[in-house]
Amino acid sequence: MTAFPVRSFNGSCKPNNKVNDDPIYQVHRRLKVVVVGAGASGLLLAYKLQRHFDNIDITIFEKNAAVSGTWVENRYPGCGCDTPAHCYTWSFEPKTDWSANYASSSEIRQYFTDFCTRHALQKYIKLEHRVLSAEWLQEDAQWRVTVEDLVTKAQLQTVAHIFINAAGILNNWKWPDIPGLHLFKGKMLHSAAWDDAVDLQGKTVGLIGNGSSGIQILPAIQSKVQKLFHFVRQPTWIAPPIGEEYREHTREDIMTFASDPKHHLEMRRDLETRMNVIFETFRQGSQMQNSSREHTQTSMLEKLGKHELSNRLIPDFPVGCRRPTPGTGYLESLLKDNVHTVVGQVERIIEDGVVAEDGTTYPVDVLVCATGFDTTYRPRFPILGRTGRSLSDAWKNEIQGYLGIAVPDYPNYFMLLGPNCPVGNGPVLIAIEHQVSYIIQMLSKFQKENIRSFDVKADATESFNLWKDGYMEHTIWKQDCRSWYKAGSKTGKVVALWPGSTLHYLETIKTPRYEEWEWEYQRGCNRWAFLGNGHSTAEKRPGGDVAWYIRSDDDSPIDPCLKTSQGLPEKGVLK
Repeated sequence: MTAFPVRSFNGSCKPNNKVNDDPIYQVHRRLKVVVVGAGASGLLLAYKLQRHFDNIDITIFEKNAAVSGTWVENRYPGCGCDTPAHCYTWSFEPKTDWSANYASSSEIRQYFTDFCTRHALQKYIKLEHRVLSAEWLQEDAQWRVTVEDLVTKAQLQTVAHIFINAAGILNNWKWPDIPGLHLFKGKMLHSAAWDDAVDLQGKTVGLIGNGSSGIQILPAIQSKVQKLFHFVRQPTWIAPPIGEEYREHTREDIMTFASDPKHHLEMRRDLETRMNVIFETFRQGSQMQNSSREHTQTSMLEKLGKHELSNRLIPDFPVGCRRPTPGTGYLESLLKDNVHTVVGQVERIIEDGVVAEDGTTYPVDVLVCATGFDTTYRPRFPILGRTGRSLSDAWKNEIQGYLGIAVPDYPNYFMLLGPNCPVGNGPVLIAIEHQVSYIIQMLSKFQKENIRSFDVKADATESFNLWKDGYMEHTIWKQDCRSWYKAGSKTGKVVALWPGSTLHYLETIKTPRYEEWEWEYQRGCNRWAFLGNGHSTAEKRPGGDVAWYIRSDDDSPIDPCLKTSQGLPEKGVLK
């Protein structure tokens, strides 16, 4: 086993009351960070870490041969994002030349690839390297990470002060648990492992699943296949789009966006506002839930007309209990002559077809499984924490995380988009941005104060989850529908969503609650050693501004939660 370079954990702490000759917050150690995944979250981490730290080593291990994560893996026909394209960018780096108002997976992939190139993030990324395990070394206060080079098959090891799992939620695809599945002798495809070499032209195709992937695949392949059997386990809401119906942008549209940034910003703010004001929809019995249901049902009935499917595909459960999908062209495709929808469970798969629960056999040449991912949040590789227990084992019976970011007994460890963060409450990329900002604040304290380790407190995590579960009882997510929000169950605890709106989450994690963390300082060291020789950084930095606190006006921020009046007291007149 080959090892990556290992650096020892040497800080600048001096024992007891010894004073070092450095100004406050002087950093001596080189921070080592290992990240899993070079999707959107991993790329943003690399960008923000290099922006905020000089004395740092960043290594991102990515199992795929290219960056962009889910947008590399998901390339099935019709794959795209159901969030308006102009909102699916980082808040600080808009894109004005989307080809349509809803973007394809290939175009989104290019956005993140360009982001990686523009900010020179490639130097941190090791492609085709799969993390096999991560183990916390208590004696050294480091993580030991074992990795497989997928090209050479060699196993490598490295250590890091900080270990961050940015692999995402929907990254571990799985075949459906249907008897006889692998007896099928035709071509079998999964939506998250699509084989572009398979030709569907003129074939009889079985499509299992009506989640977001199945909803996108059906209209994309309907005109190519001879016959299509669509197997639907339960009804689902096909929601009207947040913005306008899908349309391609003209050259004039793109030129207008590019030449008038203010207009583009206003358009995006309008779209984001629409997404951010609908949270009340998710409260049981709310007026917004009732009107949303009426509006969505009317939209579906208009497209299905008097077809018998209108009685079978419109759910009894509330809008939003499962993730509603715009599904451009989906309902219309169900009415085509070559499409037959089978509602109910699939009983089993046979060599040449699918047997439905009523015993009917449907012969197919190709079987497409749009059946999703492992949504249990249990890591796909062992993560061994302070007690030596694997995180997968710790979460075997119940998933409990802290604010979607951390978990007790796993020091110096962060997750991006962990349990109970707002992945279905509103715009998701802004949630990632704020999680990364939270991590930057934690690592800043870690570095500047020469801290050895930090670990979120168990009681803080338990009490948060207790409050979360109580809150969820009043939301439509707890209603009787099978959803990945509840780890694929109908009635289990809501583990994927934040107990509040996206804006509520952003305020919650804006500043770390440091009191909810255990901080361990380096052995034999005084925790105040970072105060150094009594000088500020401005005094010792060449060209430092030693009068930085003087300004011509009071530009200090005002907490909008504490000061709600619009105006401020009039300024006195100097005499």
